[in-house]
Amino acid sequence: MAAGPSDGIVVVMPSKDAMTSTDALPGKPVDIRAMALFLAVAFLAAGALGALQPVTGIPGEVIQLTQFGPALGVGLAAVLWPGRVREVFAGSVPGRRGQGVLLLVTAPLIIAVSVGAYAVFTGDVRATRPDAPFLLIAVAQLIGACGEEIGWRCFLQPLLRTRFGPLVASVAVGVAWGVWHVQVFAQHPVYAGAFMMAALSMSVVMGWALDGVRASRLPFAAGFHALINLGMLLFMDEESGAVLPMVVFGASCLAAAGLWTWTSVGRPRVAGSAPAKIPPIMDDVR
Repeated sequence: MAAGPSDGIVVVMPSKDAMTSTDALPGKPVDIRAMALFLAVAFLAAGALGALQPVTGIPGEVIQLTQFGPALGVGLAAVLWPGRVREVFAGSVPGRRGQGVLLLVTAPLIIAVSVGAYAVFTGDVRATRPDAPFLLIAVAQLIGACGEEIGWRCFLQPLLRTRFGPLVASVAVGVAWGVWHVQVFAQHPVYAGAFMMAALSMSVVMGWALDGVRASRLPFAAGFHALINLGMLLFMDEESGAVLPMVVFGASCLAAAGLWTWTSVGRPRVAGSAPAKIPPIMDDVR
């Protein structure tokens, strides 16, 4: 059905027939302005926070202040378009249980495969003892992961999911997420390429696991993210700029993404009823 002339949006009522998990949701436009604002703030705020970190004296191994850039982007979008942000957080596809627990299990498996591969190539794997108390690091890493994932997986992913299937949306988010770590491009090109492969792959894993998840999306996404960060901190030395640990980590993430995609494509789901119309974004501007 067509919206009225004042709305300026053409929307198609979703079918109630069975759909597969690769389907996009027809008739829902992506809010370009909300997406552009989020990305601009996420990038600029991360740069500013990164410059501020040395002044604070907070060790980088505890938490990176740049992680709160995406949260600030979501916060500004919520101020300008509160109704639209609430709708995005509520989810763009019919709610379902998801596979959050399996997602959390995937994180240590990725680390284990990475460490095993690194041991095969070097014959030397050892745990690194952090300078700060581990409990402090673990809590701070989870908080920092929440600062990122409230933007990437709780806002941008569902926003793109209104128009694209879970795989395409996840790849798009993964590209943005990887490029947002702009500092990696100062490293060796192979290192940067492996990092981008890891970011894309982890985004695909989270996209499949959390598709349709609503209230528990943030804790599962942040938990996965924090477990990955902690595993890399303890068992890998990629922060030194060494290429091999990043390559084996990227390959492990790619294998996980391939397995998740293989088991998820074609998985049936039943589409529930959805709103016939998305409110124009400017309706929320005060």
